[in-house]
Amino acid sequence: MEPPEPELIRQSWQAVSRSPLEHGAVLFTRLFDLEPDLLPLFQYNCRQFSSPEDCLSSPEFLDHIRKVMLVIDAAVTNVEDLSVLGEYLAGLGRKHRAVGVKLSSFSTVGESLLYMLEKCLGPAFTPATRAAWSQLYGAVVQAMSRGWDGE
Repeated sequence: MEPPEPELIRQSWQAVSRSPLEHGAVLFTRLFDLEPDLLPLFQYNCRQFSSPEDCLSSPEFLDHIRKVMLVIDAAVTNVEDLSVLGEYLAGLGRKHRAVGVKLSSFSTVGESLLYMLEKCLGPAFTPATRAAWSQLYGAVVQAMSRGWDGE
């Protein structure tokens, strides 16, 4: 498989990476809109969040957003050779499986990522940029899905 267009990925990520928390919050707000059943999976100190807003304002969840944005940043950095992140991403897959995330939920995360990029980039989010990000995200999920296969 050809790697996604590295320049399109890097240029578009530059704008997003200036405000990772802000853009990450857009991603997760969209995710909870599309798949509200994911909200109960986020618990810190046995505390259930009563609403997505409650969750998105929690310091622990903001830390989760930071981590997610760092993973995307690592994928952007290694866009030409994601295999260097293979073990790390499989481990992330195992962690997500352990807390009850279904592999199918990652397609909703992908939709939310594209939504966030579109909101951030506006007209600069061209069909070619969308295709490059879809390809990159697909490769990341494929690597993470090894964590579900029990490897």
